[in-house]
Amino acid sequence: MARGQTSSAAKRKSNDSDGGAVGGVTKDELLKYYRDMLLIRRFEERAGQLYGMGLIGGFCHLYIGQEAIAVGVQAIKEPGDQVITGYRDHGHMLACGMDPREVMAELTGRVGGSSKGKGGSMHMFSTEADFYGGHGIVGAQVALGTGLALANHYRDNKKVSFTYFGDGAANQGQVYESFNMARLWNLPVVYVIENNQYAMGTSIERSSSETHLHKRGSSFRIPGEEVDGMDVLAVKAAAQKAADHARSGEGPYILEMKTYRYRGHSMSDPAKYRTRDEVDEVRKTRDPIDHVQELLEKNGWADEAALKAIDAEVKAIVADSAEFARTSPEPEPSELYTDVYLEAAQ
Repeated sequence: MARGQTSSAAKRKSNDSDGGAVGGVTKDELLKYYRDMLLIRRFEERAGQLYGMGLIGGFCHLYIGQEAIAVGVQAIKEPGDQVITGYRDHGHMLACGMDPREVMAELTGRVGGSSKGKGGSMHMFSTEADFYGGHGIVGAQVALGTGLALANHYRDNKKVSFTYFGDGAANQGQVYESFNMARLWNLPVVYVIENNQYAMGTSIERSSSETHLHKRGSSFRIPGEEVDGMDVLAVKAAAQKAADHARSGEGPYILEMKTYRYRGHSMSDPAKYRTRDEVDEVRKTRDPIDHVQELLEKNGWADEAALKAIDAEVKAIVADSAEFARTSPEPEPSELYTDVYLEAAQ
């Protein structure tokens, strides 16, 4: 069992026994969460294969195991709310509704990618999908996400910035500078800490004096709470509470999502700092997709045939995205000089 996960079963039991309402979501909503999480899982599995074939270069950080977080938060996001995260970003892109073809083409550095092949795995954007990037510098996106919230506050547009970072980034100095300014000015930002227990490869107990990361904002008077990040319904409920708080003018909120990544930190990480038994135990007892499948079957909302049909649909989408990425041309060398500066109107 992963560290810090002892209360998750009780939390799930509470969510599952809501008078047959399944955490207050409908059949169609739960099926959508299942499909969205499965799309991320299958997409990331194929991305790992393409990396092994040499079609994806540089770094590649997979989101396998953490799917419930991006999908659960997206479920309550309103149009115009921004999403910004670090380099483990493919799941967030797909949850935001970005075209899997464009995401996969970007991973392979092709012109058909969302950033014309120049961003790669870690640095693609889509303002059309309210996605303001993966960012390669650890913790840098926290200051940027706080800046997005400042713009929302200035414009008084009632939008919220969902700013994601991990347990490793939680120890970076700019995070606390951002916390201070966000609370000082009551900015509409929800800080989502994806605590997958190991950061780059060091357990949180060895790297953090305070391992309850939702408490990190207490000296700034920022409220926070711990959430079972392997349960999409728990994520959705907590995200709604936090977003309502921020949107109402009460200022920032911190959500610590207790989660677990199944793969290494990146594709080059063999993850020898944890045992195979530990990973297998989480996969067997706490997998976020298996949990939703159990809820669907328990409530008679989907049988094995229906779930297999969804999986087949998702696999076809992923196969199509991989083929699109493979056949899309590489950018012309002249693209090195485009999108570098914004040309001001005369």
